[in-house]
Amino acid sequence: MEIGSASGDKAGVFTQGRRWLNALPVKFKDKVADTATNIKKVGQDDPRRVIHSLKVGLALALVSIFYYYQPLYSNFGVTAMWAIMTVVVVFEFSVGATLGKGLNRGMATLLASALGVGAHHLANLSGHVGEPILLGSLVFLQGGFACVIISIVVFPVWAGEDLHNLIALNIEKLGNFLEGFGDEYFKRTGDAESKDDKKYLEGYKSVLNSKTGEESLANFAAWEPGHGRFQFRHPWKQYLKVGTLARECAYRIEALNGYLNADIQASSEVRSRIQEACTNVSIESGKALKELSLTMKKMVQPSSADSHIENAKSAAKNLKSLLKSGLWEDTDLLKVIPGITVASILNEVVKCTENIAESVHELASIAQFKSVERTVSPEKLHSGQPQNIKSAQMVNYSHVVVNVRESTMAASPSEISSAPKAIKHNMEV
Repeated sequence: MEIGSASGDKAGVFTQGRRWLNALPVKFKDKVADTATNIKKVGQDDPRRVIHSLKVGLALALVSIFYYYQPLYSNFGVTAMWAIMTVVVVFEFSVGATLGKGLNRGMATLLASALGVGAHHLANLSGHVGEPILLGSLVFLQGGFACVIISIVVFPVWAGEDLHNLIALNIEKLGNFLEGFGDEYFKRTGDAESKDDKKYLEGYKSVLNSKTGEESLANFAAWEPGHGRFQFRHPWKQYLKVGTLARECAYRIEALNGYLNADIQASSEVRSRIQEACTNVSIESGKALKELSLTMKKMVQPSSADSHIENAKSAAKNLKSLLKSGLWEDTDLLKVIPGITVASILNEVVKCTENIAESVHELASIAQFKSVERTVSPEKLHSGQPQNIKSAQMVNYSHVVVNVRESTMAASPSEISSAPKAIKHNMEV
């Protein structure tokens, strides 16, 4: 029995191997067909890329002569391989990019050669004992300083700027969700939207896992010198505080998102009772967060979000009063609980939004963000007056006292002549 079992296992392995060998030509054929399809697609999208690949191949073939042609190889030796490496590094898609890289590599090679000759000369002067030590030290410093200087001077990528933009973008994603949550949750049954139209409802998920990235960027930013809008000793730790509060808000939003497609939904009657209050809370909180994100991107004082936060707090107060009322006494609890839970989470979102705003205000104060002067009084803004009024309309003229007679509602000629021309023109009109 054991002998038969062993022979059966060997036969099975042999059969599988034969099947794999038989399938190999088919797989190879499919791989070649896929490659040809991809090349064809690239050629159709941009024929210049196919031509570019041929040009690179021609350049590599020409410079390979230095390595494979014996008379040239006798003069250059193994160092001829660096010609091939140069083609790989320098040859770019456009003429400008190729010229730029070629000049940069040529200048870098000359500079490195000069530094190498200088280091070798100093090493010879130091004697046999100090030569290896000096050469090792100079090589170490030259690799370190070259990396630092090139990283800072040539198209620098600043970790601090990435952190700043990341926090602002995360807050904006939260605001996008909250602005659209009310309409999405209280939509009619027949409403249908494509998946692409609801992408803004999924953006908050990246905020949930952003802690590690934010901490890494903050640690790297602490080593960076002052640059652009970010001066020396910029408060990078404050960004981590804002990011933590944003994640706390994202956790509440995750709970709200769970009720969008939950199996158990509140009844239409319950939804109609809380729809207006919940929608106001959600929209105003979303607007506040988007304003905070915008002011962070522009690095200005976040005073524009204060009105939305006050509106959100007022709407949340109305929602609490509605929940405490006796409208739910004769209603089935199973139909009430989902709606009340959503309302309670929205109240927590308002508190999170307020905490984020306070933290952004603190960041703006420490980092000395620019202040934005009001061009229109708050009363006019809330009364529906247009906001794009030129600041020239707010110029303070010299104080002029004009007595208006109650009987005729007109000023005397001498009084009018003493007023500025602008006031005289307005009175004449």
